[in-house]
Amino acid sequence: MTASPDTTHDAEDVTLTVLNYNGRDLLPVILTSIFEQTASGFRVHVLDDASSDDSLVYLAERWPQVRVLPSRANRGISASMARAVASAETTYVAVLNNDLELDPRWLAEMRATLERHPEAAAADGKMLNFHRRGELDGAGDTMGRDGYPRRRGQGEPDAGQYDEPGEVFSATGGAALFRRGAFEEVGPFDSDLGAYYEDVDWGFRARLQGMTVRYAPTAVSYHMGSATTSRDSGRYAALIVRNQMIVVLKDFPATLLLRHLPRILFFELKWAIFNALHGLGGAHARGTLAAAQALPDTLRKRRAIQRSRSAPLHELERALS
Repeated sequence: MTASPDTTHDAEDVTLTVLNYNGRDLLPVILTSIFEQTASGFRVHVLDDASSDDSLVYLAERWPQVRVLPSRANRGISASMARAVASAETTYVAVLNNDLELDPRWLAEMRATLERHPEAAAADGKMLNFHRRGELDGAGDTMGRDGYPRRRGQGEPDAGQYDEPGEVFSATGGAALFRRGAFEEVGPFDSDLGAYYEDVDWGFRARLQGMTVRYAPTAVSYHMGSATTSRDSGRYAALIVRNQMIVVLKDFPATLLLRHLPRILFFELKWAIFNALHGLGGAHARGTLAAAQALPDTLRKRRAIQRSRSAPLHELERALS
């Protein structure tokens, strides 16, 4: 008889990686929840992105069982995610933000999902708001036919509407479990994105290779969120605009891009107007200009990505929302 996830204690094939930058005050919560998992035997890495607080001292003193991988320079989230995956040697690797608390069954449920679905490149769980635990932070990522990625259910009350396991377009980079071998086919997270949509980009590229992503509603995490974007909203708004355009240009096959171009352009126009009306018109323009400046590199990556596509177009169309 197969053991239920609650009684599974063999996770020696898993590495949990935590991304940290100046998160000394956050680390006790995420690390305590990691070592309270019902699964056991896993490895834990903390990827520190050149923190200027006392994160490294705290880790050395309080968590000697954790492997700490510091960086001499701040490389950004996307590069840290790529470095986290590269640090693992196990079958599965989780990428976790430092501002999380994991339910004790999170790892067992996520691992069981990937064991049941060998075709899946990754699994995503139900993420709730840390401060308002009846509110969804997300239940997997979607990609619209208008080219805009969204967090499914974000901000909605958790009323059981996302309690069915199934397939989602991609897994959040904040709390996901990946099959490490998938990176050998798909490639690493795109470090050039810096931050935002590197997870959707990777998930799209995995789908182009015929892989899927599964949603495990019983794998629950709680996200605190960050004040970083509110302190510098213009900078991050420009980055979001740039990266959304880059992902569309890189990953949409030509047939789907042409088929949905009217709605993509209409969305881009609406988004530009919305940002202009909310004081972010300059940031939107900077993001658009940055996407244009990145066009040669984006097209170079696109050629390689689309040449290696194996998934049929109807499957990709089905995955879009």
